[in-house]
Amino acid sequence: MCIPPPNVTGSLHIGHALTVAIQDTLVRWHRMRGDQVLWVPGSDHAGIATQAVVEKQLWKEQGVRRQELSREDFLRAVWQWKEAKGGEICEQLRALGASLDWDRECFTMDAGSSVAVTEAFVRLYNAGLLYRNRQLVNWSCALRSAISDIEVESRPLTGRTELQLPGCPTPVSFGLLVSVAFPVDGEADAEVVVGTTRPETLPGDVAVAIHPEDSRYTHLHGRQLRHPLTGQLLPLITDTAVQPHMGTGAVKVTPAHSPADAEMGARHGLSPLSVIAEDGTMTSLCGDWLQGVHRFVAREKIVSALREQGLFRGLQEHPMVLPICSRSGDVVEYLLKSQWFVRCREMGDRAAKAVESGALELSPSFHRKNWQHWFAHIGDWCVSRQLWWGHQIPAYLVIREHVKDDKEDCWVVARSEAEAREVAAELTGIPGTELTLERDPDVLDTWFSSALFPFSALGWPQETPDLARFYPLSLLETGSDLLLFWVGRMVMLGTQLTGQLPFSKVLLHSMVRDRQGRKMSKSLGNVLDPRDIISGVELQVLQTKLGDGNLDPAELAIAAAAQKKDFPHGIPECGTDALRFALCSHGVLGGDLHLSVSEVLSYRHFCNKIWNALRFILNALGENFVPQPAEHISPSSPMDTWILSRLALAARECERGFLMRELSLVTHTLHHFWLHDLCDVYLEAVKPVLSHVPRPSGPPQVLFSCADVGLRLLAPLMPFLTEELWQRLPPRAGSPPPPSVSVAPFPSAHSLEHWRQPELERHFSKVQDAVQVLRALRATYQLTKARPRVLLQILEPGEQDLFQTFLEPLGTLGHCGAVGFLPPDAEAPTGWAQAPLSDTAQVYMELQGLVDPQAQLPLLAARRDKLQKQLDGLMARTPSEGEAETQRQQRLSSLHLELSKLDQAASHLQQLMNESSGPRSSEL
Repeated sequence: MCIPPPNVTGSLHIGHALTVAIQDTLVRWHRMRGDQVLWVPGSDHAGIATQAVVEKQLWKEQGVRRQELSREDFLRAVWQWKEAKGGEICEQLRALGASLDWDRECFTMDAGSSVAVTEAFVRLYNAGLLYRNRQLVNWSCALRSAISDIEVESRPLTGRTELQLPGCPTPVSFGLLVSVAFPVDGEADAEVVVGTTRPETLPGDVAVAIHPEDSRYTHLHGRQLRHPLTGQLLPLITDTAVQPHMGTGAVKVTPAHSPADAEMGARHGLSPLSVIAEDGTMTSLCGDWLQGVHRFVAREKIVSALREQGLFRGLQEHPMVLPICSRSGDVVEYLLKSQWFVRCREMGDRAAKAVESGALELSPSFHRKNWQHWFAHIGDWCVSRQLWWGHQIPAYLVIREHVKDDKEDCWVVARSEAEAREVAAELTGIPGTELTLERDPDVLDTWFSSALFPFSALGWPQETPDLARFYPLSLLETGSDLLLFWVGRMVMLGTQLTGQLPFSKVLLHSMVRDRQGRKMSKSLGNVLDPRDIISGVELQVLQTKLGDGNLDPAELAIAAAAQKKDFPHGIPECGTDALRFALCSHGVLGGDLHLSVSEVLSYRHFCNKIWNALRFILNALGENFVPQPAEHISPSSPMDTWILSRLALAARECERGFLMRELSLVTHTLHHFWLHDLCDVYLEAVKPVLSHVPRPSGPPQVLFSCADVGLRLLAPLMPFLTEELWQRLPPRAGSPPPPSVSVAPFPSAHSLEHWRQPELERHFSKVQDAVQVLRALRATYQLTKARPRVLLQILEPGEQDLFQTFLEPLGTLGHCGAVGFLPPDAEAPTGWAQAPLSDTAQVYMELQGLVDPQAQLPLLAARRDKLQKQLDGLMARTPSEGEAETQRQQRLSSLHLELSKLDQAASHLQQLMNESSGPRSSEL
């Protein structure tokens, strides 16, 4: 597998930790099964993010802007930054226990990746799947670069909304619809009113469009309108794409700044006018009064001009979707640019069919719908980025000084400049020495190299690895779009360039949210560094980290307050194993994962429980203990048989969970076995047995098997704890043990199947129910230290045999004294508490001499009053619907039951008090 390469600029957050925990757990499981495993680490060069970080650093430390340096000097500074700061991710991965093949660590800008990227570009170009054209792209004015669709955040606005944008000194209002009149040429007082949320694009309007069947404008078909700013004549065109019931039914057409308008303009042969420049200012086509003015300042000037000319027809709030650059926070512009594009339709069809045919399995299966929808609507992929940091595009512009009338640029694509000269010479018929070549200064979209990561990491194009069993896990960080974007690009490029799918399965895991269900966000103050949970951190350190980020003062104040509320005392040390176990304990194949530090802390306590259990077991084994092979172990008691059966069941369920890649089943199984079956039941039941003289030989062998098999089952999830404890176990006779639990055999469910005793487990479950009844009676009567006698009255002979088998552990686990049977026809003993076990069984617990009724009755009354108040409060609530009402009804039922038990206990105590007072009064 390969790790989804995280951005080299950042550090891993808890969402990355989930990916690592899942991958490493599966990797360790495969290793323990004897499989050869290669898990490749790496990081992404993050073109936009890294360049921005280094530019800020240069300005902060040296007062130098990128444009003041040569490209070579700037790239040298980036590499220096990467060497100095880019290792944090590796430190985090090691802290998380990731057992990666560090000798194969990759970086998407290293030599191997560069060769792969160049080769892929050339092959795609030669196959006709890559071309250069002037068309609309998503443009970030703040970054001065094109960005991908996945980097455009669609932000819905319900109405007027003010946003603080990069480069704007004051907030900008959005969610407003400006109505503008376009006078009809040659007809006084006639006009067509158009609504727009983007008045700054008015200078780029080349037409107004209406629906051909809109009766309001039928009489104007074929007429021309006057532009409200310039007075130029514009055609009034008809197009079925116009929605006549939206607004006035008339729309302005700006092909240079709107994808929908560009399509309409192409249908009608309209020439686009680019009126917004790369830096977000207005171009010379707008006239001197707007040229060089920021687009959102120009918006206000244009509205003022419309008012002055009497062509402004109103302003109203209007719901809209605003495209935001996720990298810079700026509003995305759509600009006409000459860029390189990858044709995606043919490759996308193959990717869609791979899922349809079952050649590619998406898990969970509900992602199939998103996958098919994404590829059904895929457009060509703009791969040009106007940056310096990244893979420079291997394309060369042929400049022929002696040819003056060439209207179309001549580009050649090649692996090197020398090869480019050969191609250009063959293409133009001019010797290469007479040609001047200029390499495209742009770099490739970072997604291009990250999509090739699984291939380049394994040696492509020099080697074409067999990827038939290769299935990377993917990070669901900002929703399924990001996930499908990366996986989809890998599938498209992989099948095209190598003729094979890069993998046959993809496991798409959930998004991590905080305990309140909120997405992890720096502005909310809930983004957590996994190391802070592992090692613990004080609140002041957390607040300092927030201050070191790039939040503006208002966001910082909100985030700091939220962080102080969530972690008033900082974060306690939880440990790596507890964090990994908590992350994997949630359904990987389900919905979003809500994680809280308190949950991780509870698993730290679970780790402590395992540690203490092993201390007890090792002490019980003694110094000269020699383990027997599992197949030779013969249980000497029903309790031994029961725990070995539970251990075999745990092995079977763990194997099933791993095979289904549902790690929550594995964690639940192991948590239940260690905490409940082993610690709470078997270890408690076996303590009296171990004190017998002479000590029986059976329980120590069973204890060793539980420790050995239980630790090996747990090892993929908790590598640190299990390694420490497993190394302390006494070795088996004969062959030397494996050097590490990480390469010890994972317990086979089949090899332990002979221990399974389902019928005995069902019998003992009834004994466990009886234990709970006994403990509840003890709690009701406040029997903290006393060990009361217990009598079971059972009407069914077979059921009495069942309890007879487990009579000693029943007394031990119920914290009782001697346990015996009351004949079925005997009367209930006086002075004993009574509780039903089933329709055919009763349990009696001795109270005489163990309970002071006069002291206990007031306490029971106080407890009853408290529960009655809770009941009255719930009853007074207005019934709700759904899950909340179900929970209310369950609580009501529970309170009624508790009150009934208290009433019964009070009755017993009153009876005891009456019986004890009777003799004294007769003696008087």
